[in-house]
Amino acid sequence: MKHAAGLTMLLAVLGGAAPALAAGAREDSSGIVVWIFLGFCALIVIAQLMPAVLMMLGVVKSVGRDKEFTPQKAQHKAK
Repeated sequence: MKHAAGLTMLLAVLGGAAPALAAGAREDSSGIVVWIFLGFCALIVIAQLMPAVLMMLGVVKSVGRDKEFTPQKAQHKAK
C-alpha cells in the first residue's frame, strides 16, 4: 500500500512539473566574444581557488601530524 501511495505522489509531482519543463527554450544567440569573456572569468575563479585549496590541504596535513614538539635551544657561535 505504501508503495502505491509513493508512486502516486511521485507521478503527481512529476505531472505538475511537465508543463514547466515543456516551456519553449530560449534561443541562445551569444557570440564568440561572450564565450571568451565567460571563459576568462572562469579562468580567474580557478586561479583564485587553487591557492586556497593548497592552503587548506596544508592546514589539514598540519593538524594530522604528531602533537609532540620539542623546543630546541639556539646555538650561538662565539666570535
